[in-house]
Amino acid sequence: EVQLVESGGGLVQAGGSLRLSCAASGFTFDDYAIAWFRQAPGKEREGVSCISPSDGIIYYEDSVKGRFTISRDKPKNAVYLQMNSLKPEDTAVYYCARAENYYCSGRPQYWGQGTQVTVSS
Repeated sequence: EVQLVESGGGLVQAGGSLRLSCAASGFTFDDYAIAWFRQAPGKEREGVSCISPSDGIIYYEDSVKGRFTISRDKPKNAVYLQMNSLKPEDTAVYYCARAENYYCSGRPQYWGQGTQVTVSS
């Protein structure tokens, strides 16, 4: 059974940092791209970042470039999202998702339950 479990969300002041973790299980970790999405109240879910197994392909949404860093930890079957210089507009529920294939262009196929990130001004 594919499982994705996010952790690391919380309340932080603007300018602060958080590190989100996504623990993956139930599939061969090196065969699939993993992405982070977020959904703010009243808004559609949007892609934030994605990383392919080889780390050769990394994607960032424009508003987070230079502030967020995605990484993979193969021994731990985990993907992390380091979020620095957080802004109130980063407030959302953050989800990790496994793509349908090796590539970040693949559609998300499995989702975690989400973790809340709240940035106060």
